[in-house]
Amino acid sequence: MLNRTVLVGRLTRDPELRYTQSGQAVASFTLAVNRTFTNQQGEREADFINCVAWRKTGENIANHLKKGSMAGVDGRLQTRSYDDQSGRRVFVTEVNVESVQFLDPKGGGQADSRQQQGGAGRNQSSGQQGNSFPDDPFANDGKPIDINDDDLPF
Repeated sequence: MLNRTVLVGRLTRDPELRYTQSGQAVASFTLAVNRTFTNQQGEREADFINCVAWRKTGENIANHLKKGSMAGVDGRLQTRSYDDQSGRRVFVTEVNVESVQFLDPKGGGQADSRQQQGGAGRNQSSGQQGNSFPDDPFANDGKPIDINDDDLPF
């Protein structure tokens, strides 16, 4: 069995960071994901997908993303239910985020494009610790890069 969800979209609001009674961080946010087709009026519609991220991944999302930020999430679809205050059963479908890719350009006033992965509360940012990436392949920031045809995989 396989349950894998991959989404790319923009946050519709700032992420909401909370902590459980046991102290685990949990961030919730909604991604607006454009559909691949247009409606009868020629307009592109979007789906608004609720997402939840736990531990360090949730903290990173809350610290680096905001309303309008572009992000890619990888996770699994989950459903749950609870009884609301009036006793009615409420069903919730959401993406449990396992990793997130910050897709806004670096220095654009929004989050940079480092990958944050969760799991057991670990921060695995491209194998590096901290905020500096000495092996950043995009460090030239728009300047020409010398690439030989032999370097290309195709």
